[in-house]
Amino acid sequence: ASGWISDRFGAKRTFLTALALFTGASALCGVAGSMEVLVAFRVLQGIGGGLLVPVGMAMLFRAFPPADRARASRVLLLPTAIAPASGPVLGGLLVDNLTWHWIFLVNIPIGIAAFLFGWAYLEEQQSEHGRFDLAGFVLSGAGLALVLYALDQGSSRGWGTSAVVASGLVGAAALMALVVVELRIEQPMLDLRLLGDRLFRTVNAVSFAAYGSFLGVLFLMPLFLQEVRELSATESGLTTFTEAFGVIIASQVASRLYPRVGPRRLMIGGLAFTAAVSASLALVGLDTDIWLVRLAMFALGLGMGFMIMSQQAAAFAQISPGDTANASAI
Repeated sequence: ASGWISDRFGAKRTFLTALALFTGASALCGVAGSMEVLVAFRVLQGIGGGLLVPVGMAMLFRAFPPADRARASRVLLLPTAIAPASGPVLGGLLVDNLTWHWIFLVNIPIGIAAFLFGWAYLEEQQSEHGRFDLAGFVLSGAGLALVLYALDQGSSRGWGTSAVVASGLVGAAALMALVVVELRIEQPMLDLRLLGDRLFRTVNAVSFAAYGSFLGVLFLMPLFLQEVRELSATESGLTTFTEAFGVIIASQVASRLYPRVGPRRLMIGGLAFTAAVSASLALVGLDTDIWLVRLAMFALGLGMGFMIMSQQAAAFAQISPGDTANASAI
């Protein structure tokens, strides 16, 4: 719903509200007294975070013409790479030396500072909007949640269990109904007609596979290092954070090559390299030198850096300013 909300209430107002919600929910997570309460506050945190990324991306690409978006992506990738790298290191230090509460409480001063900065310097952006697409909102929310639930529970409860099969089938049916509904109404919540643009469609399809692979590694590697290799949370963070250096280096090179080489070659080359590195991680075992793991994570970041920078610049190259919010939501 981020596209409609930002068009209706203004991008700056939506962004700052989402930031305030994320920061406030982080504070509530930090003082949660039970797992159930923590999960509830994490939902609130997710609502804020779910709005921040697409609304912020839409504001950024509205501010830059297509010719300058590669340069803008080069700057954007610095925090995009540094944050996931510093997070596991800082989180490990907090968990090992303080308590888990601080991984949430640390967000409070950062969130307040970001809110005040945004309040002072962001410019309001507002576009035309139609009625809220309730059917699209319900179908997309229910469909995505049910499919993700089935994928999450299938490996532990069994793929043939009634709850997993039912949630997967109902979720898939909801998503298919979503496509029909969104293509028939005049002003849909998710404007799937934008996928008629070949460049936008292709970049999204490639990104789906690429981020699935990349984030899969970033999710599984800490579990392997801590649960199997028995490294501390801090040691695990110091092992995986090298991927950020790879992303930063590659993105700075790719942004300079982009005008001459174009997104196709940069994305294909980056993804081919990423695939080779990902395959090599299958050889990592209990006795693998930890510096080889760090080198592999650095190489993974190198490949993804070429892909991410090119994807961010190319996805919006042919999208009009009025469609930017809807495009970022997709």
